[in-house]
Amino acid sequence: MSNKATTEYGTRLREITAVLRKHSIARGVTPEKLRLILEDLGPTYIKLGQIMSMHSDILPKRYCDELMRLRSEVAPMPFAQVKEVIESSCACPAEEIFQELEKEPLGSASIAQVHRAVLKTGEQVVVKVQRQGIYETMSRDIGLLHRAVKFLPPVNMKGLVDLDLVLDELWNVAQEEMNFLTEASNMEEFARLNKDVQFVAVPTLYREHSTSQILVMEYIDGCGVDEKERLQEDGYDLKEVGAKLADNYVKQIMEDGFFHADPHPGNVKVRDGKIIWIDMGMMGRLSVRDKELISSAVRGVAENDVGRILEAVMALGEFNEKPDQSRLYSDIGSLLTKYGTVDIGKIKVAKIMEDLMEVMKENKITMPHGLTMLARGMSHMEGVIADISPEINMVEVATARTAFNLFSEGNWKQELRNSGKSVYRSFHKALDIPALTADILRGFIKGQNRINLDLHATEDLNEVLTRIVKRLVLGFLVTALLISSSIICTTDMQPKLWGIPALGAIGYLLALGIALWICLTNIHFRK
Repeated sequence: MSNKATTEYGTRLREITAVLRKHSIARGVTPEKLRLILEDLGPTYIKLGQIMSMHSDILPKRYCDELMRLRSEVAPMPFAQVKEVIESSCACPAEEIFQELEKEPLGSASIAQVHRAVLKTGEQVVVKVQRQGIYETMSRDIGLLHRAVKFLPPVNMKGLVDLDLVLDELWNVAQEEMNFLTEASNMEEFARLNKDVQFVAVPTLYREHSTSQILVMEYIDGCGVDEKERLQEDGYDLKEVGAKLADNYVKQIMEDGFFHADPHPGNVKVRDGKIIWIDMGMMGRLSVRDKELISSAVRGVAENDVGRILEAVMALGEFNEKPDQSRLYSDIGSLLTKYGTVDIGKIKVAKIMEDLMEVMKENKITMPHGLTMLARGMSHMEGVIADISPEINMVEVATARTAFNLFSEGNWKQELRNSGKSVYRSFHKALDIPALTADILRGFIKGQNRINLDLHATEDLNEVLTRIVKRLVLGFLVTALLISSSIICTTDMQPKLWGIPALGAIGYLLALGIALWICLTNIHFRK
């Protein structure tokens, strides 16, 4: 490491230490204190905190809720720096691209800030400009955090979670957000997937003026989805807006597997009868398998089917150790019991996911990053919909779309094909049952088969089972003595006792003694 880098690390470390001392970190870290510390540490840590707020599988819920409140607005960089970034990235003066570029930003966040502008060709646009030196700053801070992790005591979260892997994941997510060409590709993919949805649109992208540090897109002058009075003044039906918003978001998740991971009101506009999705720097992805498993879990909630949800969780989760399936089944059952008496129209998806992730955390199951992003996105979306159309329920929307997808183009054929394969496999397995049963019985007769049981019982139950087994064995012994003694008594075996063969008489006496002992111990046990 160069002397310059070492000096920068030292300077930054002193800044961090001063902030931690200011907030008296030695006295503990409450959720609010953590948020304030991150805000004081600057844009890098604000972004890291925003990403960490999605990890309810790692952090307690109260910390995630507080981190979601991290302010998105930070002090803007000077306009001179804005022009410098634009000209350095585009390799030409800003005046060659824009005839107007407003000095005051529309918004300033941890990674970039947005300025309104007019292209030379006259189009009204916004320019998203990356903060100068943000990549180097974040890289340095992540490096410092990696160093800090090495000095943490191996307790609590560090014992359950590999913090180095978490930091690597945070850095990967941050890098994706810092590459504006990735966001440009996200916009194009989202537009393609929703091209047939008449009421959904995205801003027009000007890719010819966009780079990894500059993103130029259409200026959207519509109203925010949470501006209820303005929407009504413009003639919009809030219930219709909410229904379309919910349906499209469920489509993004269950059909496209490509969804907006940060759908707060500032990122959803309404213009010309269309819902406009903006800011696609943070998008979630789900594989075909993930979508099927999530659909299965939704059906499980709707049908109160613990087994279906358990299968989905076992398939989706990443296990830190061998799971206790009986405990997991019981925990999911308790979760469904909580919602079993609630009308489906009153169930909140975000709450279900939150409770389910608590169950998974208790069972040491980690969710893939895509699902943690989904949990955060659903939480935001339900909040937006509850504000503008409280009568709309995401569970009902998701269940309806799942049922619709089952009978939509091609899906019903696939479902029938899958069902047919299952029936075919089951039929063939059923044909093998008689032969397998015969083989098993033959193995037992020859003493070749063994049964391995792993039973877990309390001490009281163990004692009861032991007593029962002992009495059964003694009962069989009494029966055997009586039968064998009776057979001996039919012979003329010498010597005799009381007129009967002595060996038979001894057998009767032993059987009587054992029977009396069983009766006496049974009376004592009842007492």
